[in-house]
Amino acid sequence: MNRSSVTPGAAPMVPLWRQPRVRAFVWQAALVVALLALALWLVTNARQALDERGMTSGLGFLFDAAPFALGEAFFSFKPGSEYLAAFAVGLGNTVMLSLVSIVTATVIGAMLGFARLSRNVLVSGLAGAYIQAFRNTPQLVQIVFWYSFFTLLPGPRQSWSIFDLAFASNRGLMVPAPQDGGVFLAVVAMLVVGGLLVFAISRLADRHRRRTGRRWKLQQAAEIAVFLLPAAVTWLAAGAPAAWSVPELKGFNFVGGATLAPEFLAIYFGLSFYIAAFIAEIVRGGLVSVDAGQIEAANAIGLSRSDLYRKVMVPQALRVIIPPLAAQYVSLVKNSSLGVAVGYPDLFSISNTALTYSGRTIEVLCIMALIYLALSLMIGAAANVVNRLVQIPER
Repeated sequence: MNRSSVTPGAAPMVPLWRQPRVRAFVWQAALVVALLALALWLVTNARQALDERGMTSGLGFLFDAAPFALGEAFFSFKPGSEYLAAFAVGLGNTVMLSLVSIVTATVIGAMLGFARLSRNVLVSGLAGAYIQAFRNTPQLVQIVFWYSFFTLLPGPRQSWSIFDLAFASNRGLMVPAPQDGGVFLAVVAMLVVGGLLVFAISRLADRHRRRTGRRWKLQQAAEIAVFLLPAAVTWLAAGAPAAWSVPELKGFNFVGGATLAPEFLAIYFGLSFYIAAFIAEIVRGGLVSVDAGQIEAANAIGLSRSDLYRKVMVPQALRVIIPPLAAQYVSLVKNSSLGVAVGYPDLFSISNTALTYSGRTIEVLCIMALIYLALSLMIGAAANVVNRLVQIPER
């Protein structure tokens, strides 16, 4: 009598090539190899075509002297510096413009989003009119409008005075500025760090309250201390500079302070006001997504309207707001390339100039695309971190 070597009740052995995981890995590996082979073929053909036409290729041009000049912005560039420095200046100007525009657009958009839900018909109507006006007109048209507005202002001698501290003219907006700008930026950076520490303390305090039912008695004092202490220490360590430079008209122009050029103001207003309209609708949609029962329960226990928003609606609405908000931030960074229309020296504008002078079309376009891709991926990664922090655990 023959006996089977298979143990009764045991599952039959599946051949290795029939296992789903193995087949999936093999197909994915084959796809990766095919894509790499295609990329290698394209690069080889491109190099061969360039060699046949006597055109050089590679990234060595980044260390050559750039013979062009750039307009004034956050970072300056001197003719004769390397192309690599030009790209760095363009990246810095794009990042700084994007940061200030993101902050402004977020503040304005959040205010408009709350205003859209106001019980006051006038407030709600004005917010709705703003959203419709800015969201439904081309962004490039808005940028050109702001550029035309600032360049048509009167000259420095007939400039518009703002409390004799700031002045607006066709040269731009002259504003007071700290004499030691490096220390000022360091203090601002420490305030951002302090804000992150306050957020961490508030979350720890909330967990403590949920676990024990008691509040931290010194929570508010601790939050104020961690918010101000890093900035205060940085300021004192730098010698506590407090001098400010105020613009002053001398001759045909202003001296002192800081000058915001019309090119920067045009792209800054164009980006901020346009994206703010979309953020307003995102905020409004997130707030109305909160279950009506939550609002009725908050009203039943006597919460004020401010506490209703702060403790009930906003924490739940953030789960809906963060993902599309990150998409708008990415859109803002990419749309900063529209600054080329008004001559703002951002990454796109400088790349276009570098392409013209160096003749390295493929290399310059690849560098520019990779930088924009990296910026977008960084925003997406930061949004994912924030999204995990604001998620409410479900049972």
